[in-house]
Amino acid sequence: MAKLAQGTKYRGSIHDFPDFDPSQDAETLYNAMKGFGSDKEAILELITSRSNRQRQEICQNYKSLYGKDLIADLKYELTGKFERLIVGLMRPPAYSDAKEIKDAISGIGTDEKCLIEILASRTNEQIHQLVAAYKDAYERDLEADVIGDTSGHFQKMLVVLLQGTREEDDVVSEDLVQQDVQDLYEAGELKWGTDEAQFIYILGNRSKQHLRLVFDEYLKTTGKPIEASIRGELSGDFEKLMLAVVKCVRSTPEYFAERLFKAMKGLGTRDNTLIRIMVSRSELDILDVREIFRTKYEKSLYSMIKNDTSGEYKKTLLKLCGGDDDAAGKFFPEAAQVAYQMWELSAVARVEVKGTVRPAGDFNPDTDAKALRKAMKGLGTDEDTIIDIIAHRSNAQRQQIRQTFKSHFGRDLMADLKSELSGDLARLILGLMMPPAHYDAKQLKKAMEGAGTDEKALIEILATRTNAEIRAINEAYKEDYHKSLEDDLSSDTSGLFKRILISLATGNREEGGEDRDRVREDAQVAAEILEIADTPSGDRSSLETRFMMILCTRSYQHLRRVFQEFVKMTNYDVEHTIKKGMSGDVRDVFVAIVQSVKNKPLFFADKLYKSMKGAGTEEKTLTRIMVSRSEIDLLNIRWEFIEKYDKSLHQAIEGDTSGHFLKALLAVCGGKD
Repeated sequence: MAKLAQGTKYRGSIHDFPDFDPSQDAETLYNAMKGFGSDKEAILELITSRSNRQRQEICQNYKSLYGKDLIADLKYELTGKFERLIVGLMRPPAYSDAKEIKDAISGIGTDEKCLIEILASRTNEQIHQLVAAYKDAYERDLEADVIGDTSGHFQKMLVVLLQGTREEDDVVSEDLVQQDVQDLYEAGELKWGTDEAQFIYILGNRSKQHLRLVFDEYLKTTGKPIEASIRGELSGDFEKLMLAVVKCVRSTPEYFAERLFKAMKGLGTRDNTLIRIMVSRSELDILDVREIFRTKYEKSLYSMIKNDTSGEYKKTLLKLCGGDDDAAGKFFPEAAQVAYQMWELSAVARVEVKGTVRPAGDFNPDTDAKALRKAMKGLGTDEDTIIDIIAHRSNAQRQQIRQTFKSHFGRDLMADLKSELSGDLARLILGLMMPPAHYDAKQLKKAMEGAGTDEKALIEILATRTNAEIRAINEAYKEDYHKSLEDDLSSDTSGLFKRILISLATGNREEGGEDRDRVREDAQVAAEILEIADTPSGDRSSLETRFMMILCTRSYQHLRRVFQEFVKMTNYDVEHTIKKGMSGDVRDVFVAIVQSVKNKPLFFADKLYKSMKGAGTEEKTLTRIMVSRSEIDLLNIRWEFIEKYDKSLHQAIEGDTSGHFLKALLAVCGGKD
């Protein structure tokens, strides 16, 4: 079992086996491999129920008893992925890492992802043990081999990490935090070109605790997360390495949860990655990895392994996983503390929201109006000119162009665009031309028109808009359709869902900070409604009303504290509990409110990803979000998108749309990240 730092709780899934007898275990393994075939079940059961320290004793006893090398016998008897996994478990951790790195830099090509994963995530002590193990196993110098197989800034950062000289976590200086923020800012954002040496020095040497403070302060100072600056300033394997270092500084278990998810999502499984992580974290922090995995991806690590692998290989991985977390949304004690701290960060963070579309410099509505008229005059339409003008002007400037167009040509620009353009491009361009409140009003009207109701569109708009935006939508709706939004919502929806939407549509959310006296009381109401089975049925209606009132009228700041208190009070995550305890549209609107409170740009990033995921594209959702967020927080949405899905919004749009619609979307998107 891995050695623990003083006061640290063990978070591995593999424990020392009680009443351990290495000679007996050696005999059991020998018998399992004796004769024709081998008893794979007996081998995996024994090896996964012994700690790594105990496995080393078994190896020694095996050699003493039979004069044979246990690992060599296992390699001979087993095959494929199962063999790689079992043999990986039999090596001491440092030697297992050494073997992975040797394989990564041997032969033609280099497995940079393996190098990044190991060297970005290991502690000083683990790095020192790795270097020594590599020397012992291969009689070679690890640093020299890495230098011989890599180049540039990527190589320099790997060499820095190989020194294992990161400052310990008790080394934190407030003055140095400010200096490091300034140095990073000047090395990247403020510099023509990038001073990579500053990034290498600071990210390669400062303590994790110090760097967390630097990242928090960097966000406050620059209005963007450090990850966004790294993506903008660095490139290639060097960029990937620095992002991995940042992720491990923020949360090593979350980094590995993300790596595991990517190893199993989509077609095919990256078995080398899966094996390496499950082996290396089984006696360190796999319980934390499991908890973060379930919270982040809404499924358990256990269930994903079960569905993605087979045979003895699957059984061994599931033993290492140590349990299934798909029951409810309950946290492990330590993970509950992490969730509590996440809400704390959400409550105190002040992120500057930024759109991607800004007012054009040297704006001339007269020139733009003439250019648009020319683009639509005569045979054919110049879509490129239309996109170039409309996607690069702010909404206020577009309204000036509309007015100038009418003054010059006596024509309605919107009507001309509608007659010249078609399909998805027309919807996007016309959406950009409308004032935001009128655009939202139209989307709500369309969601309630005809047979059936588009509840997702109603939820997306009403659960995410500010009071000022809601009030403007109500006025626009009345002006455009000569009836109230509330009346249409009342006639088109029903029950508790109707009441929630009408409450949101009043735009009466409190706007101050948290009311500490009400935080616990509101969390208690949430706990009661979300454990409705224990509540007398007669109280259900009043509890639902109180819960609705809390989610629809309390300020975001207050709700963050309520959800934080909910974790403390129940040991559950409020979002997962809503998903488990409720159903239908009521569940969906409550989840949307919680996600919006937690991180609104991430809420929209998820919506955009789902609109382009799988076969077919939800063009209406894609268009609605790109139009409505373009001048509010689309840049933040881009950052969240690439952070969560490991590809840029630009790439996703490029891979899922085409033609002039694609060109217009990319212009609104505003960058490749």
